[in-house]
Amino acid sequence: MTGILIIEVNESNPNGDPDRESDPRTLPATRQGIISAVSFKRKLRDLVHEKQGVVWQTVRDQFNPRLEDEKFQVLESREVTRSDVTALLKGKKEEDQRATNYPAFHEKYWDARVFGNTFLESSANEEKKADDAQKANLRNSVRNGVAQFVNAHSVCPVEIRRDTSTKKSGAQEGKDRGMAPLADRRVLHGVYVMPFFVNPALAHRTHCSIQDIELLLKLIVPAYPNTASKARPFVEVRHAFVMEHKSPLGSCSDFALVKRFTPVRKDGDVTVPSTSWDQYEVATDPEELADKVVNFRDLAKI
Repeated sequence: MTGILIIEVNESNPNGDPDRESDPRTLPATRQGIISAVSFKRKLRDLVHEKQGVVWQTVRDQFNPRLEDEKFQVLESREVTRSDVTALLKGKKEEDQRATNYPAFHEKYWDARVFGNTFLESSANEEKKADDAQKANLRNSVRNGVAQFVNAHSVCPVEIRRDTSTKKSGAQEGKDRGMAPLADRRVLHGVYVMPFFVNPALAHRTHCSIQDIELLLKLIVPAYPNTASKARPFVEVRHAFVMEHKSPLGSCSDFALVKRFTPVRKDGDVTVPSTSWDQYEVATDPEELADKVVNFRDLAKI
């Protein structure tokens, strides 16, 4: 499956860069805006993690049978302790989990099934207490996921505005008012393209199911409005194109698909920042792709 997200940003910081005082991320050479894949996946994880939230409670009820909360935990969350995860991966004495691909671990964590767990590192202390089978379990537990998102780039350069924030109460002793110089950093307008790919070839290694991918797709459009913040009040997935290849080996070039659905600036000038969505045209007709892909959908239109 190939997906292409078209994301519009208005007066928001879609992904601050901590190395540049939380400025919106940009390419220095072209001033094109960037949204990291990690940033977008974090929002999907947050929606699944928030079990009392309206998004999770709505989406889980759309499945038959309803999704079970305990099987859709989030590995990358503050509530998950390293010792608990290690215990799951290590297994019991003399238990070789490599043959079964760590079922207890994958049965619990949705993001480990979908995105993998490549952030995990071996634990020297845990290995000291483990037998040979458990050591092998820990060393071999790292798995790539089946869904891979790519950093989004804006079609045109983006203009960044930096403003000073103020508040009535003082934040420091002896001050009668608060001030944060240049703390408010926003992209005035930008249209970004974020490709993503679902490769089922290795799904058996993380026990990723079609149901897991269906959940992922249902969360893409609500991701930004349901995680909005002061710095990021107005970001929206305008289009979420997904299509399936006719062959497990791939039936056409992913590069060609991304190029086909990348928005085009109507006036042809991609050297200056845009100011509105109306300045772009987006291909939405899948007919010319009928011999290359199947099940073409725009999730933002459903």
